[in-house]
Amino acid sequence: MDDKNIQKLTKKQFQEKIKKLEKELEEKKNLAEKNLNQLKYLQADFDNYRKKFEKEKDNIIKTANESLIKELLVVIDDFERALQSIKDKENKKGLTMIYKNLFKILEYHGLKKIEALYKKFDPYYHEAILKEKSDKSDGCVLEEIQRGYLLHSGILRHSKVKIADNKSKIEGDKKND
Repeated sequence: MDDKNIQKLTKKQFQEKIKKLEKELEEKKNLAEKNLNQLKYLQADFDNYRKKFEKEKDNIIKTANESLIKELLVVIDDFERALQSIKDKENKKGLTMIYKNLFKILEYHGLKKIEALYKKFDPYYHEAILKEKSDKSDGCVLEEIQRGYLLHSGILRHSKVKIADNKSKIEGDKKND
C-alpha cells in the first residue's frame, strides 16, 4: 500500500486492516513456535540417537577382541607353566620378557587378572573344583588351579580354585564337647 491508499482508508477500515494484520502475525507466531518445538524434538531425538550410537560403538570395540583374547589365554597359561618349569636363568629371563610384553598388550585391550589366592570364595569370580580341610576360614581360596580373567570388568574366564573346608573340623569339635 502506498501513502495515498492509506489516507483514503477510513478509521474503521484501518482498524479492520490492523486486526487482520495482527491475526496474521499471531498465526505466523504460532507457526514459528510450532516449527521451533518440532525442531527441538528432532534435535533431542538426534542427540539421543547419537548417544545410543556412541554407546553401541564403544561396546562393540570393547568386545570385538573378546574371542581372540579368550583363545590367547591358552598361550598365557602355557607361558606361566613354562616359566615355572624353566631352570636356566637366561632362558627364563627371555621368556619372562616375552610373557610380560604379551600381557601388557592384552591389558591395554582390557584384560585383567582375577586375584583369588587367600581371598574369600566368590562364585561370581571363582569356580570351586576342589575342597581341602584347612585351618583357614571356610571358603578361603587355598590354591589357584587356573587363573581367571576379566575383560572390561566382565568375566572372561572364572578362576578355578581349591577352597578351604573347615566345617567338618568345627563339627568334630562340637561333637567332642
